[in-house]
Amino acid sequence: MQGTNFSDLTPVGFLQTFVLELMHVCEEAGLAPAERLIDRIARSAGLFFEEAFREEYAVEGAMEPERYAELIVGLKNRIGGQFSLASREAGYIRLVNQRCPFGEGVKNSPQLCRMTSSVFGGIAARNFGYAKVTLASRIALGDACCEVHVHLDPQAAKTVEGVEYLAPPASGGDRRAMDELQARIDEQMHRIWCQMNAHRRSRGSIRPPTIVAKSPAMQGVLQAIETVAPTPATVLIHGETGVGKELVARAIHAMSERCQQSFIAVNCGAIPEGIVESVLFGHEKGAFTGAVEVHRGYFERADGGTLFLDEVDALTPAIQTRLLRVIQEGEMERVGGHKTLMVDTRIISATNCDLEKAVAEGRFRQDLYYRLNVVRIAIPPLRQRPDDLPHLVGLILGRLSSRYGKSVNSVSPEVMGRLLAYTWPGNVRELENTLEKAVLFAQPPEITEIPLPDLEPAVGRQSWKELRRQTLGRLEQSYLEQALRCAKGNVNAVAESMELTPRAVYLKLSTYGMDPAKFRG
Repeated sequence: MQGTNFSDLTPVGFLQTFVLELMHVCEEAGLAPAERLIDRIARSAGLFFEEAFREEYAVEGAMEPERYAELIVGLKNRIGGQFSLASREAGYIRLVNQRCPFGEGVKNSPQLCRMTSSVFGGIAARNFGYAKVTLASRIALGDACCEVHVHLDPQAAKTVEGVEYLAPPASGGDRRAMDELQARIDEQMHRIWCQMNAHRRSRGSIRPPTIVAKSPAMQGVLQAIETVAPTPATVLIHGETGVGKELVARAIHAMSERCQQSFIAVNCGAIPEGIVESVLFGHEKGAFTGAVEVHRGYFERADGGTLFLDEVDALTPAIQTRLLRVIQEGEMERVGGHKTLMVDTRIISATNCDLEKAVAEGRFRQDLYYRLNVVRIAIPPLRQRPDDLPHLVGLILGRLSSRYGKSVNSVSPEVMGRLLAYTWPGNVRELENTLEKAVLFAQPPEITEIPLPDLEPAVGRQSWKELRRQTLGRLEQSYLEQALRCAKGNVNAVAESMELTPRAVYLKLSTYGMDPAKFRG
């Protein structure tokens, strides 16, 4: 560390230097921002220290706030700090510190204060379910002492600035519970799929739909499905094109009490504007030229079941008004009709656009938005679900192998590297299309070439580390450009959004030859 004489090197100074260099190396390798790395190290270390404290003082179960304060004060003081409990109220603990365990050298590396925050916050979250830690004063920033506030009540801490910590999920039990939930949803979807396709002779060659949820984000979607499905609540599913919004809607229907009734899916954006009203609500004979008989619309056909309205943002204001009435009153009239019909239809809608913006611009009714958005489920794009991709590839290849009679059931490591590196703007639908092309030209038993754009030079001539470095570099540069544009060239704001120091952001900008001044004004 700069400013430290070799003869003055201490164990604490060595540890400080080691941690700082580890942070710099990880940042250069694109592994994690410095403060996030510190946070992860501190949380793990905090768990170890807590277990040691429990063993020595025979503490079992969730700690009381008094014991928690004793633990964190004792922990810091044993490694060279001078902490004391200043005050403790219901849901709030305030500590002060006169000497930093890292010494005066901490002023060169104020990021290290995140260790205190994460140790305190991680231990509190495990015992109380929630914590928000505020570093009100810091020796590292030139203050005379450190003052740390630990808030344990999420409601009381709403307006307080600080870093939030939530209780981590249990690993083993949660994994088993998630596997069981996945199995229940798959079983219900499979049963309904078999009923709907009982008339198909070739049913055996077509595999039923399933939701791949190995990533934490998609496991959250599964949990939302289980929670909302048994209720009558309307659901708004948001996600980019091709993420599988209809599949999630079908899963909600399959897990609901309406599962024995119809599931009707309609793409509102694909219906010609002149017949939307007739398609959705039906029409009477003679209602218009060509209406030679009574037509039952989608709402009637879905009576007792579920109606899935994809691209609901495409509906015109007039149709939005009629839709609002059906949702609120459960009644409607066919086009050209004078008789009010009662319908019991659950509405699940979906969109890939910003409905809040559409409401603000007057393109979508605010009252309808509130009716549709009782429960909102956001499906993450495929680029944010790397854990799911290998499983999706295996599932899709299994279907394609059966469809084309080719035993192509895997991809080479090089191809998997390219699949993981690609950003998938078309999400799962694009992945299916890409793999289908590859299967057609592949020689069994695996795919060795994949038609993907913008990934030159060829992966086969690169090591995995080099490919990963280049891919992360492209993504990082793209993110920096967008962040600078949004922040109008304010590097401090960009650093805050990336959880980095301004110095680290300036280094990255220098690496990519980017001038923040070009984004100002």
